[in-house]
Amino acid sequence: MTAAALPPPTRVRYLVVALTMLSAVLLYLDRFCISFAGGYIKEDLGLSNAQVGWMLSAFFWTYALAQVPSGFLSDRFGARLMLTLYILFWSLFTGLTGLAGGFLMLMVLRFGLGLAQAGAYPTAASLLSKWVPFPARALASSLVAWGGRIGGFIAPVLTALVMVLFVPVSVPSVLGPDDILDYPLLCHQLSQPQQVAGLGDRILGHLPGPTRDMIREAGRRYAAALDQSREQGVPLQEVLEQSSALPSESQVQALAEGLNEVIRWREFHQAPYFHGLALPDQAKELLERPRSELSAAEVERLNRLLLEAAYPQAIRKVYVAGWRPVMLTYGLAGVVVAGLFWFWFRDRPDLHPYCNQAEVCLIEDSRPPGTPSPHGKARRVPLGRLCASGSMWLLCMAALGTNIGWVFLVTWLPRYLDEVHRLPIEQRGWLASIPLLAGWVGMLSGGWATDRLTRAVGLRWGRALPLALSRFLAMGAYLVCLLFDLGPWSATAAFAVVAFATDFGGPAIWAFGQDVGGRYVGSVLGWSNMWGNLGAALSPPLLDWVVGPGRWDLAFLTCAGAFLAAGVCALGVNATVPIAPSEEREG
Repeated sequence: MTAAALPPPTRVRYLVVALTMLSAVLLYLDRFCISFAGGYIKEDLGLSNAQVGWMLSAFFWTYALAQVPSGFLSDRFGARLMLTLYILFWSLFTGLTGLAGGFLMLMVLRFGLGLAQAGAYPTAASLLSKWVPFPARALASSLVAWGGRIGGFIAPVLTALVMVLFVPVSVPSVLGPDDILDYPLLCHQLSQPQQVAGLGDRILGHLPGPTRDMIREAGRRYAAALDQSREQGVPLQEVLEQSSALPSESQVQALAEGLNEVIRWREFHQAPYFHGLALPDQAKELLERPRSELSAAEVERLNRLLLEAAYPQAIRKVYVAGWRPVMLTYGLAGVVVAGLFWFWFRDRPDLHPYCNQAEVCLIEDSRPPGTPSPHGKARRVPLGRLCASGSMWLLCMAALGTNIGWVFLVTWLPRYLDEVHRLPIEQRGWLASIPLLAGWVGMLSGGWATDRLTRAVGLRWGRALPLALSRFLAMGAYLVCLLFDLGPWSATAAFAVVAFATDFGGPAIWAFGQDVGGRYVGSVLGWSNMWGNLGAALSPPLLDWVVGPGRWDLAFLTCAGAFLAAGVCALGVNATVPIAPSEEREG
């Protein structure tokens, strides 16, 4: 019976694509919320920059190495079961991250998150190959990947807003000894008149004489140690330890108690001392209100935020308390999404109770002659065919280079905005999200353009050109950052071009896997994703090593070179040569 003789087709496939897109939103939200929270986690757990880099990188190692096995499991046991399990497990690891007590536990949980999320996109690609008509494959793929970019966009914004929400004014704002992150540095900054336009003198003048003398003495010792470190080329921490400049517990306690008197001081927040500081929105809102209208808790919160802005490296942020409940909240949301998947999904159209025969025929009859069938259970990973495919290797190298350059946007961009442009938490959240918003446009337009180009110039160049040219465009955007001294908004615009270009070529990668993979789409896409995410795993520690003490120009050069290599490799990708075995079905 042909589609023409049947009633109008149902539209179950649209809801399948929509729910798959929802899973991608959660996928990226859970993956990259930690990038924005990383600075607060660092302060809370006392991590170094190198440890933060490895924490961000850890996810990508297991995510990369588990791509092929998890994709094969979906090919073998079906998308409905495996995608539900993947969502449940990655939500569990996300929630447990909020309970982490140290670097080791964070690493274990990030490894687990990568392992659980590895199967999401290979499974989604396999599902789309069974549910979406051939002419719309790239567009459907772009919609699902667009969901990921939505999650990436809202991750910093939502995480910033929810972190602030979980630390209301009713949460005490006074300092404990653990909130003094760097006692010698803070004492040095308080005792230097040039620091923050005389603020140190105002603070010291409000403190008891013994505390004031203690701070000034510690500041002198720090300055002497700093000079010795520079003269001898010895690390500052080593000099501080040798010169007995590190404080006792009682000294740290005395400093915290003294600053708490300042935090409770209703007359402390005078505008001239804080002009030009990067203040969070809550501080700006409280500053606009008359002092007489502020409650004691609001005065303490305002003064704590002002001190944090004035001495960002030495005082722990009050919003540090918000990152743990954020992780727990995201984990619970994932359980709900997993339930939706199990209820609605089926592995193929003819098994869905709401999908009629006309829709089944519409999907099945759309495949061009000779295209491998996506149905049937995979018996094994076609590893030999993957390794023998030149196009597959070129695609993998293009994916590796792409992710080395792209991952900067979702790992180190918040740090760049903080260290170079000194932006407050909310503004950092919005600016870090803008490039991913541009990725939305790139992803959707890339899917549409890839389908149109394929119809116009054929499968070979319809897949290769969008992928290659977009990588060259991203390279150019990073070169702009390298060659020009950009402000925060102009730099963000350049990063937005990087995100747009990266995502514009994404649908071509998905469509390529569906074109050549047959029933092995999960394994094929998992293979290319594995190499791409090895690049993502290398990117954070590589860029941390490259940046070092503020060499962001070298980071931009590294990312531009990675995109150049990716674009050259993409030109050789050929989607007209199948990778899947030729047989149509297996028993």
